[in-house]
Amino acid sequence: MTTLAPTPESTSSRASVPAEAPRGAWLLVMQREIVVRALNKSFAVGLVVSLAVLAALAGFFAWQGSRVETYTVAVSSADAAGAAAVATAQELAAAEDSTDEIVPLAVADDAAARTALTDGDADVWLHPGDDGWVLTGEGEPDGTLTRLLGASIEQQVVSENAAAAGTSVAELSVGATLTTEQLDPGAMGEQMLFFASFALSLLFFTGALTSGTMIAGSVVEEKQSRLVEIIATAVPLRQLLVGKILGNSVIALAQNLLFAAVGLVAIAVSPVSLALPAVSTSLIWFVVFFTVGFLALAALFAVSGALASRQEDLQHTMTPMMVIVSGIYFVTFTASGTFLTVLSYVPLANVVAMPVRVLSGQASWWEPVVSLVILAGFAVGALLVCERAFRGALLQSGGRVSWKQALGAEA
Repeated sequence: MTTLAPTPESTSSRASVPAEAPRGAWLLVMQREIVVRALNKSFAVGLVVSLAVLAALAGFFAWQGSRVETYTVAVSSADAAGAAAVATAQELAAAEDSTDEIVPLAVADDAAARTALTDGDADVWLHPGDDGWVLTGEGEPDGTLTRLLGASIEQQVVSENAAAAGTSVAELSVGATLTTEQLDPGAMGEQMLFFASFALSLLFFTGALTSGTMIAGSVVEEKQSRLVEIIATAVPLRQLLVGKILGNSVIALAQNLLFAAVGLVAIAVSPVSLALPAVSTSLIWFVVFFTVGFLALAALFAVSGALASRQEDLQHTMTPMMVIVSGIYFVTFTASGTFLTVLSYVPLANVVAMPVRVLSGQASWWEPVVSLVILAGFAVGALLVCERAFRGALLQSGGRVSWKQALGAEA
């Protein structure tokens, strides 16, 4: 038997491990983990705050998408061309299915226009300049308004120049029309896909880190207080590990399901509600992948707790897991192209990468299945190795235990 500092207590505690395991012991441990987590005030408060923030963000974006933005453009009352440009800009906005309204404000002269800007009665002032037109604002004029007024003025000036040349805008524009088409009408836009990737990465990061840290903390707390030596007399360490993994997996999965539900509601009431079916399919795959992947993560975090002898050691023993989870978080939501395809088959990274590819429409129907089988194989291997390390390290005391010592110990 390999220990860092053998003690009579650790020797006797190993001898007290029951030879035959109560069949339902893991179930009792799982129930205890769920109840302890559910009654933990910091966890409950954090969950409620997170849900409240998500709901507030969803409400804000829904309000942003439904509200009408009104732009007031000051034009000289004697400037018919300026008023016509504002009217055309409103028509262009309507043609884009925009809810924005662009309305003119007639002013007597330049001084009155500047006063309107200063007092907030007008957002911008449109007036002729030395070479074309000038759009003046107290600060930088709104980009959308600038684009619409620019297109309106260009259309108006080209029409006047065409008439002066004895032709028409239609004749000058023959063959210049650009139309767009989609090979896949259900494909996600790049911006939507980026936000979806970020959301899935954040769900993975939050679920894995919060629940994983709780597992490690629970294990080292029981070890430091010597409570685990009492537990080991009634519950085999293998079943203790199984109960902790399953109990915290249930909590992590339930937490992610709550976050995902809020996210789906947010999409349903937002301007991108047409993407709801595709996002729902991607979320279903994410839940399945996360459920399988977290079994491996939970086992690894449990071993991180078993390798420590005190709470102070936990930061050191958990560092590799923190690096892995953080690395997956940062890499997956920024990945694209071939790199994303490769990540969608790498265990743990595929928890995020494959659902993202499903959402983008890049993955064939069989790819998520193959990736899930690879992840399941990794999870089984991780559970077998971690079970051995957990039993070898949990009852050792006297300092931090290495993976080599844990795997080589007699358990």
